[in-house]
Amino acid sequence: MYEDPRCPYCKHFEEGGARAVARLAAEGKVKIRYTIASFLDADPDEGGSKRAVNAMRAAVERGTFPEFHAAVFAGQPEKETDDAFTADDLLKIADKVPGLRGPAFDRAVRENTYQDFVKAAQAAFEDSGVNRSPVVLIDGKEPSGDGRAMFDADAFQKVLAESGVS
Repeated sequence: MYEDPRCPYCKHFEEGGARAVARLAAEGKVKIRYTIASFLDADPDEGGSKRAVNAMRAAVERGTFPEFHAAVFAGQPEKETDDAFTADDLLKIADKVPGLRGPAFDRAVRENTYQDFVKAAQAAFEDSGVNRSPVVLIDGKEPSGDGRAMFDADAFQKVLAESGVS
């Protein structure tokens, strides 16, 4: 899965088709590999997507990535141009995820501890040949079918099944 935390289409996907993928992952039927990009940030060194990717990486350390990932997209600003993922905003979002907040997580968010990871994730996005988000690949290929299905859990479940994922 290729996403940018500030991408409104990614938020729409998270509210729809991603739920079908998450169900399959929770059942142990699929493994999700995320490439969380930060291409929507105008500044090459700073921006809300980069801060959000950094915070998501910090959530991995706390074992709460799926919950925090969902909370970040749910807390996305209304306009893509609104850079609302400040450290304070991300910590408020983290308050909604039980067991996430703590000194190490908070420090990682405030100090951008994982900025090397953020740069590597963006480089992986660029190297992948993917030029938009959200993108879901199944064994390296985009599923066939109506692209709008991504935004509806039931419709995307059918696309996944047609691709051999169920």
